[in-house]
Amino acid sequence: MTKTSTDPVYSARLLPDGEPFDAAAGRPLLQSALQASIFLESSCRNGSCRSCVCRLASGQVSYRIAWPGLSAEEKAEGWILPCVAFPASDLVLLPPGP
Repeated sequence: MTKTSTDPVYSARLLPDGEPFDAAAGRPLLQSALQASIFLESSCRNGSCRSCVCRLASGQVSYRIAWPGLSAEEKAEGWILPCVAFPASDLVLLPPGP
């Protein structure tokens, strides 16, 4: 989906020191990040390769596919796939790390 004039626009930020960027509800988070010159690892852009996986520190996302490539446990721990995750509120993201 693409952004329409009726889509809410939220603020998203990638920690530890990222600048906030606009994240439209009608656009996958990865697309919004790239439009704002925020680089996130990615490959397949359909939720299967998991290269874009990030942890949600705060906020909510929604998915428009039944299986976004994450287990129930990973979702419960806050992991998201920005390539298929749509923002549903302001967001703070943590990159994957050790």
